[in-house]
Amino acid sequence: MTSFEESETEETVTCLHMTFYHPCQKDKMMFRCLNFHRREQVRADEMAKFGRDSNVCHYNLMDTRVSRIQFSLQFYRRLNSSEFCFEIKNMSKKTKLIVGQTELGYLNKIDLPWKCIICFGDYQILAEVQEGESMDYFETDLRLAEEPIVQERCQPSLPPIPENCISSSLFPSQGNSPMETDENESC
Repeated sequence: MTSFEESETEETVTCLHMTFYHPCQKDKMMFRCLNFHRREQVRADEMAKFGRDSNVCHYNLMDTRVSRIQFSLQFYRRLNSSEFCFEIKNMSKKTKLIVGQTELGYLNKIDLPWKCIICFGDYQILAEVQEGESMDYFETDLRLAEEPIVQERCQPSLPPIPENCISSSLFPSQGNSPMETDENESC
């Protein structure tokens, strides 16, 4: 047998890709302590914590409006399955954490969807899980977005009003026909 045949099969590693955005990121540099564009290994038995307390959190957000521990991610394997997943828990007493369409209060947790947007305050994080086989560790791959991940939702606009008319839809209590009034009449 050759050494190639004797070597162990290389297992793939689950990777959590996270893209961060904040509208003031250029001015306030709240992401300056994150290692972008470099995969980092995290042991499977460790919890990945995000927040401003560098003594507790491996992923530091340098912003006083962020909680000491904002949220945590726990890597786990589903019962009776070979599938690896992440669980996300809101660790902030003051700020709700929105994961996809689900709002989490303090200590609430859910399974992290394979692809979702995590929001708290003005922070937006696109999270995407790339499946792997390793049970010993997972990797994180952090990126910085230049543009908002979530576009602002526009308020429904009023119907257009012709330049020389008043739209009757703005005054539903009045009839559909215009009313003439004499400027000398008192109301």
